[in-house]
This record gives sequence, C-alpha cells and structure tokens, in this order.
Amino acid sequence: MLKISNQVTVPLTDIKILPIRAMGPGGQNVNKVSSAVHLRFDIKAASLPDFYKEKLLKLNDQRISKDGVVVMKAQKYRSREKNIEEALARLQALIKRVSIAPKIRKRTRPTKGSKQKRLDHKKKRGQLKTLRGKVDD
Repeated sequence: MLKISNQVTVPLTDIKILPIRAMGPGGQNVNKVSSAVHLRFDIKAASLPDFYKEKLLKLNDQRISKDGVVVMKAQKYRSREKNIEEALARLQALIKRVSIAPKIRKRTRPTKGSKQKRLDHKKKRGQLKTLRGKVDD
C-alpha cells in the first residue's frame, strides 16, 4: 500500500513496475542486470477518490500521458529495490502535491509610506533628468 494521507491509500496492484536495463556508464553490470525501473500508474483505473483523479488529469506534467497514465523511470541506484522505492516515493509526492490547495491571494493596498516613497523617487528622477538638459549661457 502506498500511503497518500491518513484516509487515502493506493494499493500496489494499481501500480505496474517493470524492470528495464539502466543507461549510462557502469561496465558489464549495465549489460547484464535490469536494475532500472519503469513505473506505470493508470489514473482512470486507479482506486483513488474522484477529487484526486480530476486534479491529476488536469495537471500539466510531462510524466502524465494523454491517456491518463503516469510513466516514471527510476535508474538512480544500482539496485532494483532502491529504484522501486524511489519511483514509488516520486509517485507519492506527485499525488500529494495535487491534494494541497494553493493559497488564495488577498488583495492589499499600498501603505501610505510606500506611496510617499514612490512619489519622492519620481521627483528625484525628474529633477535629475531636467539637469541633463541644455545649459543656457
């Protein structure tokens, strides 16, 4: 079970983990061992609440395909188990990120001091620019 919050969990049966060969340097170990991992998670078929599904499908993330499948590749570590843990942690972070609602911005007015400061700065700049003009003899 992948724990998202106290009430929401994702069963591991909803997540497909396929071993693949890692890329990059590593000698003969890279050619022999499939230590990297491809994680596939179908959002529409998952047993998540509808709120999470809608938010995930609306998310503009390159890891989510048009069909609503999250695809992640983990190849940071040399062991398959650690790569599986990392991929699951990244999926968990993605789903948690969706559950947090952004703060609503409160409109505020500029303070009296900030208005005065702005006007003083404008006056100084204007005076400086008039001093750059032609000099009358």
